[in-house]
Amino acid sequence: MKKVTISDVAKHANVSKSTVSQFTNGRYHYMNIETKKRIKKSIDELGYQGNFIARSLRVKRTSTIGVIIANVLHFSSPSVIRAIEDVCNKHNIHVIVCNADENPHKEKKYINMLQAKQLDGLIVFPTGANVDLYKSMVVDNYPIVFMDRLINELSVDAFLLDNEMASHLAVSYLVKQKHQKIGIITPPLDRKISPRIERIQGYKKALHDHGINVRKNYIGNVEIDEVEQEIYRMTHLNDPPTAIYLINDLILMEALNYIKKNNINMPEELEIISVDDVPFADIYNPALTTIRQPWFKMGKDAAHLLLKKTHDSNKLQVKREVYRYKPELIARR
Repeated sequence: MKKVTISDVAKHANVSKSTVSQFTNGRYHYMNIETKKRIKKSIDELGYQGNFIARSLRVKRTSTIGVIIANVLHFSSPSVIRAIEDVCNKHNIHVIVCNADENPHKEKKYINMLQAKQLDGLIVFPTGANVDLYKSMVVDNYPIVFMDRLINELSVDAFLLDNEMASHLAVSYLVKQKHQKIGIITPPLDRKISPRIERIQGYKKALHDHGINVRKNYIGNVEIDEVEQEIYRMTHLNDPPTAIYLINDLILMEALNYIKKNNINMPEELEIISVDDVPFADIYNPALTTIRQPWFKMGKDAAHLLLKKTHDSNKLQVKREVYRYKPELIARR
């Protein structure tokens, strides 16, 4: 079949080639309705497909952004991706999603790959490593936004929860439930990932505010596959915690596996609370008390800011903006 050209569309719609070009590039606000309808009908009837690569080279934009998720297994990941995609779709921007798996090497590989494809910008859940790579992107004024995390030495805008407030809500709720012996389980802290650091700081501060001493043996920093072992350690102390604060949904899943396998009655024998309102929290028996964060709004706000940056890439960023979102306690059984 003969390839349909812009000249074919122009002839079919009885307009000039430049008018068709303006239409396909979204610059048609000055056109009357009938002209737009005619061009759209001609494109559909002829099956015209524009040369995306040529247009990208001409306007020096690919109309595509990248999203690097920390771990696609988090229940929050689909909400964030959907929110970003919703915003981008309205602006005719494509989205490429990559899963870093909390692995700095995968993160670096994806960044290099997406930049090689000349994407217009990135939204990233940084692993905490690859600081030098991000610094070079900032120097080059490449549009980038961090989600859920920040790196203190980098001037990159970030969207994240008020993590200390989330911990204070969790601890205060448990104290209200008459608990004085409260443990916490977090992933490893070696890469200084900001939500982990901030949530454990918030936990300690909340205990202090309630007049409760921090006990080192009530604090666990372990890999996900070690969570069950860590709960066993805590619950078999001479004076074990009666409640445990779990700082994310993946830790919660491992904790629930342990609780089920060991027939632990909640909340009578052990009470738990976690950050991230998992979809099954309402229907689990007993229903789970959680700390909700507004992932969908965070994703939309991050996408809007990144698109603004991609249209104003010549403006150097002199000061980082950190957007904090208020957590919400969802009290259940």
